[in-house]
Amino acid sequence: MTYCVAMLLDTGLVFLSDSRTSAGVDHISTFRKTTVLQKPGERVLVLQTAGNLAITQAVVSMLRERIDLPGEKPSPNLFNCPNLFEAAECIGEAVREVHRRDANCLKEFGVEFNASFILGGQIRGEAPRLFSIYSAGNFIEATPETTYFQIGESKYGKPIIDRVLRRSSSLNEAAKCALISMDSTIRSNLSVGLPLDLVMLKRDRYETARHMSIDADNEYFRGIRNRWSEALREAFAELPDPDWLRNMPS
Repeated sequence: MTYCVAMLLDTGLVFLSDSRTSAGVDHISTFRKTTVLQKPGERVLVLQTAGNLAITQAVVSMLRERIDLPGEKPSPNLFNCPNLFEAAECIGEAVREVHRRDANCLKEFGVEFNASFILGGQIRGEAPRLFSIYSAGNFIEATPETTYFQIGESKYGKPIIDRVLRRSSSLNEAAKCALISMDSTIRSNLSVGLPLDLVMLKRDRYETARHMSIDADNEYFRGIRNRWSEALREAFAELPDPDWLRNMPS
């Protein structure tokens, strides 16, 4: 399991993912779930993955190979598509191709074809865009009313985003919100864990503004985790008890 969140803002985009793929008493594996593809000055794309690791890696490898294919008229790929919608279509087609190739074999071994993706970024000539792509290769796009997408183990980190995030939030505010959302998930689910990948894109820059790995030694992340826990305990202690508890017999 994993947790990925991507946020679409007026000023750009923020992406955060963990790197844990399996967890147990004596077995923990770490694989990166965020891929950045960019042509500085022309386009920057960020792809996040969740689900069966073999499937998602096959899709990402196929997408990379199509970029590198020689020829005067290369097939549509993430570096020549004219907009983010067609980039999402490229990913959807790659998912369907892997499904055609592997789904029946996986089914024979009782393995579900499970893969989901988030694609976001900006191509020169259009505004930043954000898509959520499903196992069938179909997808939806974020609208003005949609501030974020999540894939993987999303339920623990959702409440803080719903309460805090707005389209008008700054990139730094969104990154802080994403990190608290991730911390809530890590605390509640063993299958999500460090290190984290954080990517920030500024609108109309067409390259990453920041791409960093965050581990347990990261001073900022460690600090906000502790302060958030303390602030929650303090806020809880200050809430009044319900009236009907005051009249209960001892």
